[in-house]
Order: sequence, then C-alpha cells, then structure tokens
Amino acid sequence: MGETVQAHVMMSFLASEELAFRIPVELVYEAQDPYAVRFTFCLPGDAPVTWVFGRELLVDGITGQAGEGDVHIGPVDDEYLADLHIQLHAGAERAVFRVSAPPLVAFLDRTDRIVPLGHESAGDDIDAELDRILTGGRA
Repeated sequence: MGETVQAHVMMSFLASEELAFRIPVELVYEAQDPYAVRFTFCLPGDAPVTWVFGRELLVDGITGQAGEGDVHIGPVDDEYLADLHIQLHAGAERAVFRVSAPPLVAFLDRTDRIVPLGHESAGDDIDAELDRILTGGRA
C-alpha cells in the first residue's frame, strides 16, 4: 500500500474581482492515507502552504457544491466539467482558487486505480493482518 499519485496543476488565485494570477499547485495522494489528498499551494513571495482535502469531497465538488466549514468546492457554472472554485477559510482570512476540472478528474482517476473509492478501509485490514503475522499471531 505504499503507492503515491502526484500531479502538478496550475490554478488561478483570485486575489480580488479584478486581480488573479496563476500559481502551481502540487497534488499528492498516498495509498497509506487513502482518504486524504494534499494540495501544496506555491504563492509568489510566500512559503508553500499545504492543505489536506478529503478525496471524496473533491469528487463531490466536481459535479456540485461540496464542503462545510473551512473548505468549499464546486463548479463555476452548470457546464459539464466546468472550472471549479476552491474556497479556503482560515479564521477571518479567505482564499479562492479557480482550477480546470479535467486535470483534477484525471488525478482523482489515478488515485481510484490504486485505492478505489469506497474501499479505503481495505488497507486497514491488510495492515492489521500484516501486524498479526509479524507478531506471530499475537495481535
């Protein structure tokens, strides 16, 4: 279960209604943490910032509004595979990003090939069985 999926996508950071600039974002999915996807945002002049998203939240956000609390994801319009808005809230601060859906869909498809959605807990069973074997059946 040590497989990793990585991708680099370009997103628009919407600084205001008048100002947006493109930034690189690294996406990382690790089979050992099958529910999470890490986004590392590389904003000019700042240290990279990593946010952890639920993989299922990302999948849901491709076709409709998804998220509660600090993270909201959803299509910009009703067009199939429309661009997505990703809104992040940290206290009073808010950041909004716009990303093309197809690269995100392709990334999520690759994650699904190593750990299918809905089968994430199967890795827990494998780890428990391996522990049992390595401890001579005493786990």
